[in-house]
Amino acid sequence: MDTAYAVSGPETGRPVVAVHGWPDDIHCWDGVLPALHTAGCRVYRPYLRGFGPTRFRDPARPRSGQIAALGSDLGEFLDALDLADVVLAGHDWGARAAYVVGALWPERVRAIAALSAGYATHRPDAPLPYALAQAYWYEWFVATGRGRRAMVQDRRAFCHYLWRAWSPGWDFSQEEFDATAAAWDNDDWADVTVHAYLHRWGEAPGDPAYDTVEERLAAPAPIQVPTIVLHGAEDADNLLGTTAGKQQLFADGYTRQVLGGVGHFPPREAPEFTAEAILSLC
Repeated sequence: MDTAYAVSGPETGRPVVAVHGWPDDIHCWDGVLPALHTAGCRVYRPYLRGFGPTRFRDPARPRSGQIAALGSDLGEFLDALDLADVVLAGHDWGARAAYVVGALWPERVRAIAALSAGYATHRPDAPLPYALAQAYWYEWFVATGRGRRAMVQDRRAFCHYLWRAWSPGWDFSQEEFDATAAAWDNDDWADVTVHAYLHRWGEAPGDPAYDTVEERLAAPAPIQVPTIVLHGAEDADNLLGTTAGKQQLFADGYTRQVLGGVGHFPPREAPEFTAEAILSLC
């Protein structure tokens, strides 16, 4: 993987690696950056596989979106840049990637700030409340030909709808949306997205390269570093129950904060609060 990233802040600053979610990109952290820079943080913002300029080196490599692949990418990113004592800030898919690193490769990590996604078993047969199944309709949609065509041919309209639906009180601008949507023009975006959700529910095999990681996560493996989770009270995608009562999965402390009036995108909707949470871990 050739992972594209942006880096900003003081060159000798404390390292923060901020990982975006789906459907989003590194611009989700724009409102958070000023406070982190002022506090002396050096912020690295990688593009996930399938987003922006990040590219697979091997044309034959499966375009996997499985969580083990996202987490492995993040671990390799930390190794490639030789980053240590890092605070990982992850939103949505980025949070899931951070959990993998915090569970399996915590040596480089000081703490995790996870937003809008809980940590849970990766088994596709895990119990799922019907309310959450309803919220995850789009994950079932991609199992149909119509859904896959939407990912390829109508991705902007589809994702615009999800932004509105998941954060009903957030009045984002068309300019903000367009700046991020450009990252979804990556040729691998649709394939990675579709595989992510088919694999999550046991409808597609994973990349064999990540079989060992999947086995280690299945229990699931406990997170080994202090973790703060921020969850918007109005999140209509990952419902509030997905982050509640998770303390037993965190070996070094778990703090959960529910943000009133905030939907699925806390870095965009509540950047000051998000920055405060990240800095409390630095």
